[in-house]
Amino acid sequence: MESDCRIPVVCCRPRILVLHALFWGLVSLRVFGAALLSEDKTAAVKPAVAPCWQLEEFIVTTACSECNAFQTKSWSSCELTGYVERVNCTKSNKEEHKSCRSAVMEDHLFWKFEAAMLALTLLFAVLVVVRQRWLDRLASEKVRRQIESI
Repeated sequence: MESDCRIPVVCCRPRILVLHALFWGLVSLRVFGAALLSEDKTAAVKPAVAPCWQLEEFIVTTACSECNAFQTKSWSSCELTGYVERVNCTKSNKEEHKSCRSAVMEDHLFWKFEAAMLALTLLFAVLVVVRQRWLDRLASEKVRRQIESI
């Protein structure tokens, strides 16, 4: 008599279980490692004194532009996004650099996200079709065995 268990026997083999554990272990390590690294970076990036553009009103003197290699290494404002704009604070009359998000960068990130979602959609569509064929084959074999037993 067959079991009504929906989990295939193939998934309960030790090798498959070890691969699942390894996969999810790597995923969780990646997620928690990224969270720990981002906490370290934010603590290191925060300056002792808040920039003037956070405390008072400012005027953007130079539009958002990409940082060059030297600016990326030397300016802390370039490290976050790779783009920077020059601002002039109105009260203190200081000129400082402020990290910004470029429309080009946002567009690039959007299409990168769309491509990733399309790839995942195709991957899971293929997995659904393969699983459905496998289940159909199992059902037809079961019907065939039932007919043969008559």
